[in-house]
Amino acid sequence: MSEAVLQVRDFTVEFWVDGVWYPAAIKMNFDVHAGKTLAIVGESGSGKSTTAMGLMDLLASNARMTGSVKVKGQEILGLPKSQLRKYRGREVAYIFQEPMTALNPVYTIGFQIVETLRNHFDMGPKEARARAIELISLVEIPNPEGSFDKYPHQLSGGQRQRAMIAQSLACDPGLLVADEPTTALDVTVQAEILDLMRGLREKLNSAILLITHDMGVVADMADEILVMKDGLTVEHGSADQIFNRPTHPYTQSLLASVPKLGTSKKRAAVDTAKQPVMKMENVTIAYPKRGRVPEFVAVKDFSLEIFPGEIVGLVGESGSGKTTVGRAAIGLLPVKAGRLEIVGKDISKATQKELFPIRRHTGIVFQDPASSLNPRLPIGESIGEPIFIAGLAKGDELNKKVEDLLEQVELPRSYRNRFPHELSGGQRQRVGIARALALTPDLLIADEPTSALDVSVQARFLDLLLDLQDKLKFACLFISHDLAVVDILAHRIAVMQDGRLVEVGERDAILKHAKDPYTQRLIAAVPVPNPEEQRKRREERLAAK
Repeated sequence: MSEAVLQVRDFTVEFWVDGVWYPAAIKMNFDVHAGKTLAIVGESGSGKSTTAMGLMDLLASNARMTGSVKVKGQEILGLPKSQLRKYRGREVAYIFQEPMTALNPVYTIGFQIVETLRNHFDMGPKEARARAIELISLVEIPNPEGSFDKYPHQLSGGQRQRAMIAQSLACDPGLLVADEPTTALDVTVQAEILDLMRGLREKLNSAILLITHDMGVVADMADEILVMKDGLTVEHGSADQIFNRPTHPYTQSLLASVPKLGTSKKRAAVDTAKQPVMKMENVTIAYPKRGRVPEFVAVKDFSLEIFPGEIVGLVGESGSGKTTVGRAAIGLLPVKAGRLEIVGKDISKATQKELFPIRRHTGIVFQDPASSLNPRLPIGESIGEPIFIAGLAKGDELNKKVEDLLEQVELPRSYRNRFPHELSGGQRQRVGIARALALTPDLLIADEPTSALDVSVQARFLDLLLDLQDKLKFACLFISHDLAVVDILAHRIAVMQDGRLVEVGERDAILKHAKDPYTQRLIAAVPVPNPEEQRKRREERLAAK
């Protein structure tokens, strides 16, 4: 066995809240070895990220850590901040879940990598710049020289994640802590990031502590797996043992919740003789010129129909135009050319005044409910606001409608007085659905609503969405990069690449007999929760490059 880069013994994290210490991670024991990956898995709130952040004392001031944490044999728990800073970045580096919030938006990515290098090494500006460009090319960001001077918002999600990895690798750390590094990435970019991390692990012989809820990613990367629930370790073993012979009921239920391609039930046929709820004919959508920034055409010549009671899955890589189509469908983005009809009315050239009554027929569930809900309003007010503005109800009648909507999405009526920050991610997403359904829309746009949810919460969320759709019979455009999720929900699947529709058809026809090479590549990149099968798929994918 290789050297243990990280040794954790009886590690406990507690938070002081209202005069009481609440444990978040209890008596954690594990080692991470050079050249190996340990994955910590579990639902949201199980203590995964708290454990990872607590190792380097990155938690809020009301947290306390006890036990032992050794990096390369040196005890670091309880070290003064000034000494701990030498370990952060140099010996232990973090790749965070959301690079847009972890990277500083007012500095270029090159500056941020140079800053890390010069903080830890005696380097001049020229030498640090050359090393930063070398790191940017190591993580395969196009045009390293030009990308050095780009700001985080000028990069795609996958490129930002690569930039953060480049910054993390600046000091050749012995341990990489990757906290949900691929959550918001589409399957092809995710596959590239995982290939990159695997290649870097082999080149640098780094140890990796991987925090994730994606069991496909775990199957692809992990040598060992530690399963957490409510702050406790419920199972710990090799990847083969956890995936093929799990002993704890929680691990078994976690694996059973993972959506798998090709295992979904057949959906009932949709009546295509009816008038479509949404109809796009040769639609082009462009972001207008702003100052020196020229007009950008995001979607070209796009045609798609969605019928009453039908769910159409819209898939493709980041930047393919999926979200743009969804926002245009409810009048949030103007149509440059072509025809867009909602419930039989052409809204291609509609004014804001003309759009107002049309929007009562549409609803949208956003990817990140935390940023789409007003943090100052109780969730009852957020849900009731569309009903009040539409003039459909007020007073007691409005209160009754809000409580009915909460019940529909399986949240207690008492939650109406809670604020968004008091709810979990899955609960906030249910509030997003309740608000979107407040006006009983004919068309629901669901924009990546499950990307940040762990597998068991995601499974319950998808069951809920299917149940509501069966009862209310709304049409739904479900935008996602997770093909296994689309497989569960969709009647038909539409595939986008670079703003164009490359393939559309029945769910099984697309997933089992895809004609377009791009669709085939997307399906091949989906990680499966089986280490042996995932290894074969990875080898086939790399051989096909």
